[in-house]
Amino acid sequence: MRESILTIPVNEVFEPRDGCPICRMRDTVELHICEYIMGAAMMEPDVREETNKLGFCHTHFTMLAKQGNRLSLALMLNSHLAQVRNNIFESVNIFASKAKRTGDASDSCFICSKVDWGITHMLKTVFTLFEKERAFKQLFKEQEMFCLPHYKLLAAKSGQMPKNTRAEFMKALKLVTSEYARLLNFNVGQFCDSFDYRNAGRLHDPEMEHVKTSPQKAVEFLTGRNI
Repeated sequence: MRESILTIPVNEVFEPRDGCPICRMRDTVELHICEYIMGAAMMEPDVREETNKLGFCHTHFTMLAKQGNRLSLALMLNSHLAQVRNNIFESVNIFASKAKRTGDASDSCFICSKVDWGITHMLKTVFTLFEKERAFKQLFKEQEMFCLPHYKLLAAKSGQMPKNTRAEFMKALKLVTSEYARLLNFNVGQFCDSFDYRNAGRLHDPEMEHVKTSPQKAVEFLTGRNI
């Protein structure tokens, strides 16, 4: 299968063999979208219409704030707040409950919707490469880990693969993820044990760095997000 604009980004996130490749995929898409909407696209009517309607979740509000363009963020917030006020407090609709109107305004996110769309399409390339490219299949099996949310996502989306290929895919996915979870569990246990007075100072040993960072890695594995 020849490299293309579809396969190159997928190979790039799998190549490091460090952490969850689907997290890297998501991070790349998220950054691209944040930079896009905080730039000239902020003033495009169709984009503003969507951001006014959907808003952003806390995670993506934080990412937008870190872009450093406070005016762009404030402009989006201003028009989004106006629409929220109109939908929840000022719009009169006897057929819509207050709970429904409130939920529509708080449970959606413009960036989440775009990331989900992008990841879904990129995963189709992952499945195709696993099926047709021996080198990629080996690369997939050599991954350090898949975080739990993306393990579940890959398992759910893999139903589109041919039956025999999916069986091999799921076997590889489960092996990588379960082995990482086992080792992580062991390391977190060692971290807890290091606070026993009999192990005083052991955690400061340079060889214990993987144990020292295991709680953070556990959160990353369980949530797909760093702390």
